[in-house]
Amino acid sequence: MAITSPRPDSAPKTASLFSAIVIVASLGYFVDIYDLILFSIVRVKSLNDLGITAAAAVTDQGLFLINMQMGGMLLGGILWGILGDKRGRLSVLFGSILLYSLANLANGFVQTIDQYAWLRLIAGVGLAGELGAGITLVSETLPKEKRGYGTMIVATVGVSGAMLAYWVGEALGWRNAYFVGGGLGLALLALRVGVYESGMFEQAKQAETERGNFLSLFTNGPRLARYLKCLLIGVPLWFVVGILITLAPEFGRALGITGEVTAGLGVFWCYFGLVFGDFASGTLSQIFRSRNRALQLFLVLCGLLCAVYLFAIRGASPTAFYVVCFVLGFTVGFWALFVTVAAEQFGTNLRATVATTAPNFARGSVVMLVPLFKGLSGLQVGGQPLGIIGSAAIIGVVSLLIAFWAVSTLPESYGKDLDYLEE
Repeated sequence: MAITSPRPDSAPKTASLFSAIVIVASLGYFVDIYDLILFSIVRVKSLNDLGITAAAAVTDQGLFLINMQMGGMLLGGILWGILGDKRGRLSVLFGSILLYSLANLANGFVQTIDQYAWLRLIAGVGLAGELGAGITLVSETLPKEKRGYGTMIVATVGVSGAMLAYWVGEALGWRNAYFVGGGLGLALLALRVGVYESGMFEQAKQAETERGNFLSLFTNGPRLARYLKCLLIGVPLWFVVGILITLAPEFGRALGITGEVTAGLGVFWCYFGLVFGDFASGTLSQIFRSRNRALQLFLVLCGLLCAVYLFAIRGASPTAFYVVCFVLGFTVGFWALFVTVAAEQFGTNLRATVATTAPNFARGSVVMLVPLFKGLSGLQVGGQPLGIIGSAAIIGVVSLLIAFWAVSTLPESYGKDLDYLEE
């Protein structure tokens, strides 16, 4: 149950879409995405340099390292989310940037798979905090009529970090790419001047209501239902990025693509599409005056493009494959809109917890999707293995249908007053 308590002296708000908070949150997400996606781009080259050369071993070790990174994000999502509501949004924003920057600098020096794995875990913990804290700050400081545009700017700027990761990885090598990512994060910390704490959070500190109680999300039936639905909306995006795009070389071979397909270019074109998708989904949610209708539209488009990717481009050229990656990226360009919806569903004393854990649990769904994907691909159907195409199709259909149901049954949050507390 929510207690509505608007306060005239609550938050200092800004009417500008280009305030210091929006700029820092956008650049923070830019570096976050750079570091998050970098491993997918340099996976093959870095593992080859570390002595892993067989194709099957590269796939297995790559999935193991992805799971370590995503496992770290699951842990970090809970840690930073609780801290965001207990200590403040700014402490999480800059603390998470510092941790993942240092971890990525260290990643450039790894010599063994074990070192690589532990540093991806630590980097994952750091990467878990920035987006939720940034979206929460932007949502609480912009007027309700503009916050959809504000979070759209954060996403559009942020996801372009993946393209920089590709260019740097190709031009400078995988070790230097990690050094650049760490350096960008440390440089970003210098922009703290002019960024203030959320006024809604400052007011919540004066109330007696408990803040950042993660377990309270599970002690109230309607609240738990809202939370689980928020998590489920983001799973299809990470099915696409974590499986279809990260394993682009493997899918290229299975589809009989006529030339070499690289994970780096797959990620580049997917995230190039995401830039436009995040812009479009955020804008449409404002035009429709409905977050839910915009999300439903993008989930339907995502289903159509997943079908094209898996069944309609067999024997196509690499160029055609990358075009599909681009359009597929556009259809999953609802990431910031998804996090915005999660933030808008909960009161100030739990908002950072939800806005931080929801995207990281969605990202962390890859930890469960990967073994499911591998298990289904070896399943015998009619005496033949289902293979990676059939396995991906099953997971895609189920995750998209569940996400569409979750969106359709969530309360609409467009224009909602966020200045209230959860009981």
